[in-house]
Amino acid sequence: MKKIKVQIVNAFVDNNSGGNPAGVVLNADNLSYDEKLEITSKVGLSETAFVSKSTVADFKLDFFTPIRQIAHCGHATIATFSYLKQRNFLSHKFSSKETIDGVRKIQIEGDLAFMEQLPPKFVNVSHKQDLILKSIGLNASDLLPNAPIQLVNTGNSFIIIPLKSAKTLEKAIPDFDLISEISVEFDLIGYYIFTQDPNCSDRDATTRMFAPLYGILEEAATGMAAGTLACYLYNTMNLKKAKYLIQQGKFMQIPSSSLIIVDITTENEKIKSIMAGGKGSLIGEVEVEYQTKLDTHHAN
Repeated sequence: MKKIKVQIVNAFVDNNSGGNPAGVVLNADNLSYDEKLEITSKVGLSETAFVSKSTVADFKLDFFTPIRQIAHCGHATIATFSYLKQRNFLSHKFSSKETIDGVRKIQIEGDLAFMEQLPPKFVNVSHKQDLILKSIGLNASDLLPNAPIQLVNTGNSFIIIPLKSAKTLEKAIPDFDLISEISVEFDLIGYYIFTQDPNCSDRDATTRMFAPLYGILEEAATGMAAGTLACYLYNTMNLKKAKYLIQQGKFMQIPSSSLIIVDITTENEKIKSIMAGGKGSLIGEVEVEYQTKLDTHHAN
C-alpha cells in the first residue's frame, strides 16, 4: 500500500461559509487512472482533482468522481487554483488548465478564481418534459410560466429546469434511477433545477443539482452547471446581464449555501465567452492509502 496527501478545499464559499469541498492532489503525474479512482473513492467527496505537469498549459487537471472520470469540474477547478495561489504557485492573474478535452483559461481576481467555459449550445428537450418532471416528483404546474426545460452545454451538458418558487424547489424529490436513465439518453452530467427567489433578491437564481449517473446525488456548488444556467438566463429568459450570482446548496438535506459568480461577454447579444468562479478556502489535509495499479483503463 502507498500513501498520498490530499488537500480538502471548500470551493464557492459564500461570506466565508458554506461551499462545496473538493480533494486536490498535487504532483499526480505518476498516478494511474485506477489509482486516481481509488483515491477519489476513499476521499469520499463528489470530486477530486489531480494536478500534473502539462506541455500545453500551466497545469494538467484530471477530475474524478467516486465512480468515473469527468471532463470538467467547476468546484474542483476553483478549489485547485485557489490552493495553488495560496501555495504561491501562481505568479500572475492569468493561468490555464489542460483537461481531457482541451485547454481552458483560468483567471485570478484577488481571492477569486475563474474558469473558462465554452460558448453555449442549446437543445430542445420539451418532448421529454413529463418524464423529466416525473423524475423529480413534480408536474407542469410547478414550472416557471413561459420558461422551457432545456439542455444547455458549455463543456458539460445539464438539463435546466425552471421552477415557479423556492417552495417548489425545496419540495422536489429526485428519483435517482430515472434521472440516471435520462442522463444516459442525453449524455448529461445531471439536472440543474432553479428558481428566482424573491427572498434572496441579491442572487439571480437559487439552485439544486442532481448527478446520480456520476455518483453525485446532490452537491452544494457546481461551477459548470452555473455557467449553463447563466446562459439560459441570458438567452432563454432574456435576463441580459454581464454578471450573474448563483446560489446553490441552500436546500440540501444538510444546507451548505454557496455562491457561484458567472461573467459572460457578448457580441450582438450572442454569448462569446463564459467565466465561472468563486472563492476557495482550505479546510485541511487527509492522508489516503491506495494500492499500486497499472493503467489498464483508457479514458475517452
